[in-house]
Amino acid sequence: MALVNENFLELPQENVFASIRGEVEKFKVIRPSNNLIDLSVNDVIHSLGTHVAESMRLAVDEMAHTETFHGYGPEQGYVFLREAIIKNDFNSRGIHLTPEEIFVNDGIKSEIGNIGEILGTDNAVGVADPIYPIYVESNVVSGRAGVFRGGHWSNVNYLECVESNGFVPQPPNRPVDVVYLCSPNNPTGMVFSKSSLKKWVDYALKNNTLILFDATYEAYIQSPGIPHSIYEIRGAKKVAIELRSFSRTAGFTGLRCGYTVIPNELQVQTLDGRSISMNSLWNYRQRIRFNGVSYVTQCAAAAIYTSEGKMEVRKAIDYYMKNVMMMRRELSNTGIRLFGGEHVPYLWLRIPHQHSAWEYFRMMLYGAHVVCTPGIAFGPNGEGYVRLSAFAGRADCEEAVARLKEWF
Repeated sequence: MALVNENFLELPQENVFASIRGEVEKFKVIRPSNNLIDLSVNDVIHSLGTHVAESMRLAVDEMAHTETFHGYGPEQGYVFLREAIIKNDFNSRGIHLTPEEIFVNDGIKSEIGNIGEILGTDNAVGVADPIYPIYVESNVVSGRAGVFRGGHWSNVNYLECVESNGFVPQPPNRPVDVVYLCSPNNPTGMVFSKSSLKKWVDYALKNNTLILFDATYEAYIQSPGIPHSIYEIRGAKKVAIELRSFSRTAGFTGLRCGYTVIPNELQVQTLDGRSISMNSLWNYRQRIRFNGVSYVTQCAAAAIYTSEGKMEVRKAIDYYMKNVMMMRRELSNTGIRLFGGEHVPYLWLRIPHQHSAWEYFRMMLYGAHVVCTPGIAFGPNGEGYVRLSAFAGRADCEEAVARLKEWF
């Protein structure tokens, strides 16, 4: 008899994002003539840059000829892309890495789960709360989360990100084995300063903690002095894995490409006290479980590091940030408490009165015909908030703001 991994059965049968889609479809049936504006989505709307698309076309042409055809590539990613990543994302910030420390992947969501696969089930896990749900879900299916009671998983350490601490998670006063951090943060918009990130690196060095640092939105950082990489902090290579994505920066949500940095200095432990190179372990895992990202996609990714590609990426980022800055400016006069919108294309709204996040979601849906994301989707501390996304057209953002101002 084939037995199922029963950890999967512990997950809610329908997640919040599926529930949002269900509520929207119900609304469309009830009120088919109303024009909804959806500001709940994470997906981008801008097409690939012209230069990136042309690079893909040339790569496809190569695949059509025997002499330039590419079959299986290196599981870690082609060297031309890994070198471009190091030169542009790290060397430019005084961080030195080797191509062997870069692993090209097909997206952060799958990578988070894959990394959890090679970590022991007895690890104590900490997550910044609120945060994107895949961090918790991946530990549920790996058997590390415990039992779900009262909105919390019993074996997960929730690191509070609340208004009173500026949404910045603080190191706990006890050892935690694996910690998930995200800066700039989705959904709150929080960013770590160098001093606050140093606290985490120092904590990890002291407690032999592994940090998984999500830098998906680093290209959206607007202010100098804010770390774009955890490796800007001395000692971080000994304790941290960094994950990045081309989805929000270069429009790769449909192409699926990003990368993971696992420094050679990073060690993990066995139960009998032996130290194992995380880089070597991950390299072995990739060889047996991953055939690599397609050559065509990696050529597209490399193109974003050219001068033309950088301009196209910057143009798209500026578009989304102008959207969210306009939304923040206009909505700040309504009396609603707003956060975010400075380093991420999201607004984090404090719900007035004593409505739950789901109640307010439905009130906004039927009252303003605007779709938001209930904050509870991101963890227990998301209750009392909703998120608005600026990954939308300018006209839609302007119309949504006008509706919300009237509705508020």
